[in-house]
Amino acid sequence: MVMQHSEASSVTAPPKVVAKDVNVHYGEKHALQNVSVEIPDRAVMSFIGPSGCGKSTFLRCINRMNDTVASARVTGRITIDNQDIYDKSLDVVQLRARVGMVFQKPNPFPKSIFENVAYGPRIHGMSHSKADMEEIVHTSLGKAGLWNEVKDRLDDSGTSLSGGQQQRLCIARAIAVNPDVILMDEPCSALDPIATARIEELIDDLRKNFCIIIVTHSMQQAARVSQRTAFFHLGILVEEGATPDIFTSPKDKRTQDYITGRFG
Repeated sequence: MVMQHSEASSVTAPPKVVAKDVNVHYGEKHALQNVSVEIPDRAVMSFIGPSGCGKSTFLRCINRMNDTVASARVTGRITIDNQDIYDKSLDVVQLRARVGMVFQKPNPFPKSIFENVAYGPRIHGMSHSKADMEEIVHTSLGKAGLWNEVKDRLDDSGTSLSGGQQQRLCIARAIAVNPDVILMDEPCSALDPIATARIEELIDDLRKNFCIIIVTHSMQQAARVSQRTAFFHLGILVEEGATPDIFTSPKDKRTQDYITGRFG
């Protein structure tokens, strides 16, 4: 089966993102404690755990979103393709082009569908002609499973789309700059079950080309879309492993208790 091959290769390939002893403080609050994990390329990794356990905080370390919080202090080391992303010489704007982000609530720009997708490639100087840009937009909307629905209305506002379409537009916008990593922070929590199923199919398709990290409050979603799962509790990464192992034979009692619904 093809799927087994891609899963096997994603685990043996060198990891895309490596975190070592990452700590995050917000003022006095120690939000994340000594997190170390390796995240494979061309695979989906889910972060699960109860609300406030640190999973979104850690996700935001990977594109330095915590830099925008005045009280936040991040220590430790995170590398993407062996490059330290907290290196002083690193351009954060370039980093955020390499690490796309899709948020909980769809947030298209108040611009046309075309301009939503063209925005990133334009500011990063990725296209040299109108034809280039049209190709990028067409391809990105195609990869996001949206092209057939919007190809005749590219001048309409992105905000005129349904919630599920808006979220796929945000995914198209994220992949338009050809990132190395895509972060998704509960990307389906504002969507209905049909739109959620579309996004999950899309995630499964995108993992052939991207390293995808998803924070989800839904264990069923983690089980469906990810090859690896990390369980966070009280700011600690309790355990991490192949998704089937985490859900069927977790090593730590806290993971077992969370998965069986004893707390959460």
